Amino acid sequence: MSEKAVLIVDDEADIRELLVVTLSRMGLDVEAAANVAEAKAALERRAFDLALTDMRLPDGEGLDVLRHIAEHYGNTPVAVITAYGSTENAVAALKAGAFDYLAKPIKLDQLRPLVMSALKLPRHPHARRAATGEATVPGVPRLIGESAPMQKSREMIARLARSQAPVYITGESGSGKEVAARLIHAGSARADAPFIAVNCGAIPENLMESEFFGYRKGAFTGADSDRAGYMHAAQKGTLFLDEVGDLPLAVQVKLLRVIQEKKFRRLGDTEEETIDLRIISATHRSLSEQVEAGEFRQDLFYRLNVIEMRMPSLREIPEDVPLLVAQVVGRLARQNGVVPPTVSEEALLALRRYDFPGNVRELENILERAMALCSDATIRESDLYLTQATTREKSAALDGALGTRGLPLHDFLDQVEREAIQKALEATRYNKTAAAKLLGITFRSLRYRLDRLGID
Repeated sequence: MSEKAVLIVDDEADIRELLVVTLSRMGLDVEAAANVAEAKAALERRAFDLALTDMRLPDGEGLDVLRHIAEHYGNTPVAVITAYGSTENAVAALKAGAFDYLAKPIKLDQLRPLVMSALKLPRHPHARRAATGEATVPGVPRLIGESAPMQKSREMIARLARSQAPVYITGESGSGKEVAARLIHAGSARADAPFIAVNCGAIPENLMESEFFGYRKGAFTGADSDRAGYMHAAQKGTLFLDEVGDLPLAVQVKLLRVIQEKKFRRLGDTEEETIDLRIISATHRSLSEQVEAGEFRQDLFYRLNVIEMRMPSLREIPEDVPLLVAQVVGRLARQNGVVPPTVSEEALLALRRYDFPGNVRELENILERAMALCSDATIRESDLYLTQATTREKSAALDGALGTRGLPLHDFLDQVEREAIQKALEATRYNKTAAAKLLGITFRSLRYRLDRLGID
């Protein structure tokens, strides 16, 4: 650790001294600067593994130091020190690319883990490429595709991996939100710690608190022993909250405290525990609309939505469909121990024209079915069973008729809903969680619709 060098930038002599002494005791080589000019001069003289800068400096702002380092020394992480309660400055710094922030008064039990995490960031270019899916790493998924939106997603993931900021990933169901979260984790300083993915919509509401925060023996009837929750499981790692909009308001309050204070309390416990984790959230719904409807806390929304990342839908990147098809067919063939079939040009063209409401997950289902049904080891368009109406067909259905199959509107809509759910269940072999994702709704919503429509 002695070879690691840290630059401290703060105009207050007592804080500089505190930071220098603390970091030196950690075995680090520390240099201090009192303003932006001195910081730039120090950076010219030597390389640093971390810069820790105050936001307010006599000749500028901490953001000036941050931008200068990003422009000239892109591999060096920067953490900023903000005034107590100055959330706006912290958010601005994180959006500008800061690794993390510390609020004054500086707490040494928060400073030390931050420094250690920053110094663990992968520095070698190959490690960064692996983290963003450009290289193959066992156990880490890859983003397939060379289109402009997909390249932009990779660049975003690389930047987010070098930050501790909460990330809010949006995108349609099946567009790869969890893959993006896993890649951010894999490229971060927390890569050696657990990545815990939780589908918030799949947990019964009455079990939410105990599943997330754990409980003590005797906390409620049936709690016959202590149990850890997802928070404990993700300690020092990343907690990925899929369909975060499904969290009930009571759990939202506790999650807000975890993000703000880095503390939580198990059910039945009298003492709080300190937690060190990064939260990445995702949803296919609009959280801002949920905030307006009173279904989601505004303060939590702003905490989760420090940096937003959007994953493109498959119909936005048709040029990547052939690459995805080759990857999926190859993987399925390996799993089944067979030679990969050939995919005809007409089949590829049909897939490129298809809308894919279920995105990559639907593509995988279509290809798995086609591999089972094709003959002569060749997948043809007829093997795909693409049932989606073309734009022309959709238009024709509306020409001169209401297109309700002669049914009252309510019955017609129920029939369409029933057909869509049946198809989703068949495509997922009656896995209701997967069917809900394919339909772009929550598990709870699917369960309600199954009951309402009388589908077993």
